[in-house]
Amino acid sequence: MVNEALSICLAYLIVYVIDAFLLSWQCLTRPIIVGPIAGLILGDLKTGIILGASLESIFMGISYIGGSVASDPTSATFISVAFAILSGQNTEASMALAIPIGTLMQSFSGAMMPFWSSLAPYWEKLAANGKIRQLFSQSLVVSILMQSVNAVVMFLAIAFGTQGLDAVLAKLPAWAMTGLGAASGMMIGIGIAILTSMIWSNTVGVFFFLGYVMVKFMNLSTLPIAVIGVVIAVTIFLQDKDVIDVKNAIMEKLGKGSKSSDEKGFFA
Repeated sequence: MVNEALSICLAYLIVYVIDAFLLSWQCLTRPIIVGPIAGLILGDLKTGIILGASLESIFMGISYIGGSVASDPTSATFISVAFAILSGQNTEASMALAIPIGTLMQSFSGAMMPFWSSLAPYWEKLAANGKIRQLFSQSLVVSILMQSVNAVVMFLAIAFGTQGLDAVLAKLPAWAMTGLGAASGMMIGIGIAILTSMIWSNTVGVFFFLGYVMVKFMNLSTLPIAVIGVVIAVTIFLQDKDVIDVKNAIMEKLGKGSKSSDEKGFFA
C-alpha cells in the first residue's frame, strides 16, 4: 500500500498548491472534488464519488471562523476514501471515521500556524518593496512545507494504518457496525441541518417543505428535484430583475437618478 499512499499524498499536495495559487480558496479542496480524485487514483471512481458527495454533505455546514476550523475536510476525505477502497470496508464505516480523522489532521495544521503567522511581517516588507516574484516563490515553498506535515501523517496512516484499522473493524460485533452506519447517516443530516440553519428564513423555509413533499409523497429522485429547483431559482431571479427595471424606469421619469440602489445591491 506504500505506492497508493504515496500517490494520495502527492495528490493532496498538488490539490492544495493549485487551489491556493492558481484558482481560488476552496475550489479543489472540498470533499466533493477530492473524493473522486482519490477514487480515480486508487482505481475505484464510484466509491470516490459516493464518499465525496456524502462527506461534502457533512462538511459543507462547517465554516472557517477567524482562520480556525474544527475538522479538516480535505485530509479526512483522502484518508476515508483510501481506507474504504484499500480495505474493502463499506462506505458507512469510512464516513463515521471521517470526523475524528479530520479533527486529528487539523490539529497538525494548527500546530504549524504560529510559524506561518510569524512570517507575515517579512512578507509584508517584501510586498512593500515591490519584490513580488520573491514573495510568490517563498510563499509557495512555505505552503508546500506547511502541508507536507499533514502529507507525512496521511502517508503513514494509509500505508501502515489501513490494515490495522481493518483488523479492528473486523473484530467488532454486528451491532457496532450497524451503529457506525447509523452514525454516518446522522452526520449527513446534521451537516445539512447546520447549513440550513445558516440560510434559513421565512422565504427559504417554504422550499424546504416543498422538497420534503416531493421526496416523501411524490417519490421524486434527486435529478428532477434539482431541475425544479433550478427553474424556481431562475424564475425568481428574472422576477426580481423585472421589479428593479420597473423601479429604474420610474426613477428616470421622476428625474431622481438613473439607477436605483437596489440594482447596485442586486448585482453586487
